[in-house]
Amino acid sequence: MTSLARVPCTIVTGFLGAGKTTLIRHVLENAGGKRLAVIVNEFGDVGIDGEILKGCGIESCDETSIVELANGCLCCTVADDFVPALDQILARAPRVDHILIETSGLALPKPLVQAFQWPAIKGRVTVDGVIAVVDGPALAEGRVAPDLAALDAQRAGDESLDHDDPVEEVFEDQIACADLVVLSKSDLLDAAGFAAAEKAVAGALPRAVKLVRASGGRVDLAVLLGLGVGAEDVIDARRTHHDDEEDHDHDEFESIVLALPEIADPAALAARVVKAAETPDVLRVKGFAAVEGKPLRLLVQGVGPRVSHHFDRAWNAGEARRGALVVIGLKGFDRAAVEQAILG
Repeated sequence: MTSLARVPCTIVTGFLGAGKTTLIRHVLENAGGKRLAVIVNEFGDVGIDGEILKGCGIESCDETSIVELANGCLCCTVADDFVPALDQILARAPRVDHILIETSGLALPKPLVQAFQWPAIKGRVTVDGVIAVVDGPALAEGRVAPDLAALDAQRAGDESLDHDDPVEEVFEDQIACADLVVLSKSDLLDAAGFAAAEKAVAGALPRAVKLVRASGGRVDLAVLLGLGVGAEDVIDARRTHHDDEEDHDHDEFESIVLALPEIADPAALAARVVKAAETPDVLRVKGFAAVEGKPLRLLVQGVGPRVSHHFDRAWNAGEARRGALVVIGLKGFDRAAVEQAILG
């Protein structure tokens, strides 16, 4: 099998809430006849991002096109999770034209890209490119994600703590592997914000990498796909913080899942999510809710003080109208406070 026959794969990485799922949904909505498949890896027991994509309403994107890998970091479980998912997609007929891989916000891209060097994989697929999605407004404010002020203050006030923030290391390792950086939520930035965000990205880039701005995940597919990098052949030269470690873990992060009863007022739920997101060390809240008297499912996403909600699709016949929210944060965040804020 020649390299021309290999299926190109685009790896989309980025921190929690940066906008990876929004970007992938934009690609699916503008595929232009391409047969696309998606592998979604999440942190937590409920596959919210996969459900968001399955609810996109795109005729060419049925549920068999999306493979979910939940409750595990793809960079840690390549052999157990990724290879079987890849086999499942490559067995489809007609053959897919391109595979999109959305890593969890905690994943390090390098081990995943290195897996494409394995003989069992290398002859069938290639890494077209690694795209890092970064949160423009957060970077403009000097953070890689919202609501880290409490952690930063604690670190600044305690000289005994390690100088390097593990969250910063995850961000820098994702950037170090990128072939393209997407600066998301650009509509929320003024000129000064753009300059600050772009400076933050440039400071983490070890080499020349193109940066593009995006609002609502809208980037021309000609810019995102068809990079032809073959990143698996050059990834070993891209230095990251974890290169000299035999293994790594994500003990600094944890998540909880909260079951939601039917709600009466979406705005009231959004207000409760905002309150929960203000809890120190909470990074992300996302999930679904059933609204009384409404046939549509409500999608809720919160990153720091920014909370959005909209009806994404109808509840399926026979599907339980059962809501759930996933809360992701740094290890030790106040679970009781979060539950009180959301559930009362």
